[in-house]
Amino acid sequence: MFRKSNKEPQLDLFGSFSNILDGRSFDQYSDAHHWHNQFRTEIVSRVDESIFKVLFSETMGAPNASVSVLIGMMCLKEGFGWSDAQLFEQCRFNLLVRSALGLFNLNDSVPTESTYYLFRQRIYEYQRHGGEDLLQRSFVSITRQQVKEYNVNGRRIRMDSKLIGSNIAYFSRYEIIHHSLIAFYKSLTRRQRALLRVQDVTQLSELASEEPGKTMYYSSQEEIKTRMESLGLLLYQLIRIFAGQESESYRLLVRVFQEQYRVVEEEKVLLRPKEEIASDSLQSPHDPDSAYRHKQDQKIKGYTVNLTETISQDSLNLITNVLVEKANVSDVEFVQPAIEQSITVTDQPVETVYVDGGYQSPDNDEFCQNIDMVYTGLQGTTSRYDLEMTPEGLLVTDTQTGQFYRGRLAKKIKTSKEDRWVIDTDKARVYFSQQAIRASHLRREVQRRSKEERNQRNNIEATIFQLGYHLGNNKSKYRGLIKHKIWAICRSLWINLVRITNFLKETYPRTIVGRINTVNISRFAWCSDLISTINWRKSPEVEMRLLS
Repeated sequence: MFRKSNKEPQLDLFGSFSNILDGRSFDQYSDAHHWHNQFRTEIVSRVDESIFKVLFSETMGAPNASVSVLIGMMCLKEGFGWSDAQLFEQCRFNLLVRSALGLFNLNDSVPTESTYYLFRQRIYEYQRHGGEDLLQRSFVSITRQQVKEYNVNGRRIRMDSKLIGSNIAYFSRYEIIHHSLIAFYKSLTRRQRALLRVQDVTQLSELASEEPGKTMYYSSQEEIKTRMESLGLLLYQLIRIFAGQESESYRLLVRVFQEQYRVVEEEKVLLRPKEEIASDSLQSPHDPDSAYRHKQDQKIKGYTVNLTETISQDSLNLITNVLVEKANVSDVEFVQPAIEQSITVTDQPVETVYVDGGYQSPDNDEFCQNIDMVYTGLQGTTSRYDLEMTPEGLLVTDTQTGQFYRGRLAKKIKTSKEDRWVIDTDKARVYFSQQAIRASHLRREVQRRSKEERNQRNNIEATIFQLGYHLGNNKSKYRGLIKHKIWAICRSLWINLVRITNFLKETYPRTIVGRINTVNISRFAWCSDLISTINWRKSPEVEMRLLS
């Protein structure tokens, strides 16, 4: 049953930490600039718990644990890079961590491990079955409040992406086929296995006892190819026998077969050439969402994370958008949703966007007609020819010889969808596509920008570095698209928190700032003797109430 948590908890007279600590310990505990007070103020207190109401029954079950505390625990885990065991140890015994979650008293309980895992699982399952990304919605809600309170300027933004490896082993084609096949076989009941032919059961039993990595090591390429062709026929038989199954392992088996094989005729299955295997094909049966991408000198089987942040020279900058997709999704796909969500978060129109050349495309240019797109560079090598479309036609300049040419429209060919232009040089006839003309125009635009403008995007690389600060070998601890989204959002909330804390320290170095949660102490008013024993100046909560 859903229940909102009390974000103004009661202080226990004898069990509250603010009444027990003294000296420097109390000074650090009560410092409004310290991270734990800022965490409670900027994240836990801003969580709109009603967003997560859909995860709980309205009439049945015990009341839920505090959603704000659970979200706070998720952010603490990713912020500090803790394991689950470290998270619960810190939440139970670290006074600053407890204060960050709004647990001011010794007897305030921390949600149990099962409660924490169930909450994460509910978020995962709700989105997996077509529901809204609740954590993303919560991120928008929290960041909107921060933008409004600190007057963040959202008219200028920049964005960049990072490839993240999934927590999976690098499997060869044979290993992918083998593991998927054995996973399905092990999921079959005794009654289902009785439907199989004796020779199929024998082959599957032998495969189940095999270590595919060793088979790859000791076998030649031709032997592995022969084994894969044999497994393809076995997969084909299993798919036909168990057609109509809805299990995850069966769907995975069908996917592997369709990606790795093709049926030529009845009972004849051929292995697809490597060139026909798409980058979004299954990379591991343990993470069906991950995809492959080869970007420059980086090979990743996993995901890509795109961050968008505001730009202001002398003010606070915040991450306003976090997008996570499969690794094979191009950067150009992030531009439109990133700009739209940034506008939603800041309630301000975006006027300028600073990105690298990987975000450039005709569709994005059309979408950003009223936005100044500042590219720091374009992908690919610079052409020898500078192309400029004029009212008289295409003007071509050979940058090596300085010679000018007047281009003319080339005769269309069947495979050509757009007009092409052509020039006759001393050595050959040279054709130019619309894409080449457009690229030349964009390169001139980049060169016209000042160095200061082109450098505006660079700072987001520091943000990207902070996002992956706790990653080992650029590889995450998680598997699956949704879990990586949860990780990226929690890390982004933490990065925004650090920025706000530093901003407040620089802006108000000697004053108490921020909205420290007030604590209701009215239940002590009935006894003046007890009240007189409380050191009023020592309580940060009381002091903040008096200041307000």
